[in-house]
Amino acid sequence: MVHFVGAGPGAPDLITLRGARLLREADVIIYAGSLVNPELLQLAGPDCRIYNSAEMTLEQVLGVMAAAEQAGQTTVRLHTGDPCLYGAVREQMDALDAVGIAYDDTPGVSSFCGAAAALNAEYTLPGVSQTLIISRQAGRTPVPEKENLAALASHGASMVLFLSAGMLEKVQEGLLQGAFVSSTPAAIVYKATWPEEKIVRCTVGTLAESGRKAGIRSTALILAGDFLQPEYERSRLYDPAFTTGFRKGESK
Repeated sequence: MVHFVGAGPGAPDLITLRGARLLREADVIIYAGSLVNPELLQLAGPDCRIYNSAEMTLEQVLGVMAAAEQAGQTTVRLHTGDPCLYGAVREQMDALDAVGIAYDDTPGVSSFCGAAAALNAEYTLPGVSQTLIISRQAGRTPVPEKENLAALASHGASMVLFLSAGMLEKVQEGLLQGAFVSSTPAAIVYKATWPEEKIVRCTVGTLAESGRKAGIRSTALILAGDFLQPEYERSRLYDPAFTTGFRKGESK
């Protein structure tokens, strides 16, 4: 059996209870290189074999899984954050399906949640934004043309960009070609929830300069939108005059 497990954003105590249990029970752990906090590997048993997938190809990863399965052993494929975001997990699952190896998926706390927590921010605020766009700047790996950054930014929704900290000039340009202006609030969160976490608050117009001054070129999320410095409406759900399925609104 192969268990895909989300390691969480970095802090070792942000892995789920299920994920921690699976790590303790694993015969083999294949973890996602420097993106996963190595402290989590301390949960492994003394006889567990540990592989760093940063040094492996997909074929090598699958070979380790197949060998463990043949030996009747349990494998944990430990991904950063939650595997459903930029985890290259679908291709692994399809390959396991093709050879009849069973697997399951344990979700994790994504770093976009960790970044919001670091900023004490809420992405979805009444009257400001009810939509969160998660994407990345095109680089060596392209994005579909209809998902280019300027097109996505045209919505003016809250945005989080992965895998883009080394391309801040292009990110800034793309955001400004959309609905954002130079004064739109922005932030760069380096290694959210790790001990070395660093927060840089800026604006879209100063994004590239701020990242350069802070020396941040990788392992960071870029957040942009009015949710970061909002004037927002009160939630109707908790308004005394609003009727819900659990209470009747009070007359004014």
